[in-house]
Amino acid sequence: MFWVLDIPNQIRFKMDNSQAFYHQAVLLHESIEQLNIQPDGVYLDATFGGGGHSRHILEHLGPSGKLIAFDQDADAKANLPDDQRLHFIPENFQYASRFLRFYGYNRLDGVLADLGVSSFQFDTAERGFSTRFDALLDMRMDQRSKTTAADVLNNYDEKELQWIFEKYGEVTNSKWLARQIAQHRQVQRITTINGLKQCIDQGIYGNPNKYLAQVFQALRIEVNQELEVLKTFLQTITPALSPGGRLCVITFHSLEDRLVKQWMKQETFEDELDLMAVRKSATLKVVSKKPILAADKELKMNPRSRSAKLRVAEKIE
Repeated sequence: MFWVLDIPNQIRFKMDNSQAFYHQAVLLHESIEQLNIQPDGVYLDATFGGGGHSRHILEHLGPSGKLIAFDQDADAKANLPDDQRLHFIPENFQYASRFLRFYGYNRLDGVLADLGVSSFQFDTAERGFSTRFDALLDMRMDQRSKTTAADVLNNYDEKELQWIFEKYGEVTNSKWLARQIAQHRQVQRITTINGLKQCIDQGIYGNPNKYLAQVFQALRIEVNQELEVLKTFLQTITPALSPGGRLCVITFHSLEDRLVKQWMKQETFEDELDLMAVRKSATLKVVSKKPILAADKELKMNPRSRSAKLRVAEKIE
């Protein structure tokens, strides 16, 4: 397996004599610009994926610069360039600060985290992320993890399911949905994408594609504990930034964006705050008060970028 840069911002890989799309880096030029890369700096790509962002960071680094990249998905390793300045760590980015200390990286000059699911993951049927295919309900970012989407559907109690669909998917009829799944699995376990679709078909509310996307988003977030992982990452990586270092995070749905916005502004996830105390203890300064969105040119080339939002903060001490 090898990779080549095929057209701007797109990574492709070749396997079994066929060429397939891996991922198109979103908000590429905007995120590279906001990182304010110094040639001899040390940078973190928290979600390597197809390597599009990493490749451009490396292009801006000099011989003494360093890039540390994380990705828990084993498929991402196929996209690694042969570059001695890149240190790849095949783990979940929530553990980034721990591994950085272990390998002796004391300070970072910039951090980039693209929280989107890669096109490759969506388009690989057996990963179970997409409603377009029939496959086992997997949805694990890290195949070493034990809990799959099927486990959630068949083992969580009805109230837990309702909470997940309501909070993580903002599903309108989450109560009915949870009850329908709970009743159906008493007769037959729900293990496939089509099996889930058939189970809930009669209660789909509004646009079917949007409804199913919300259901799948909720399951994916729960399986991978995405919001808790994000919280842990933000809390632990911020102290690792050098003064002047930039924290750049690309989100794809409101739940992620809300957490990132709150952290960059308040450095806490608590709802009720002493705002004066927050200002006195702040270590981050918001660079982009409004999120940076994809330009029209990118939207035309990559429709999936329409939901992407880039937020940026700078370490002030």
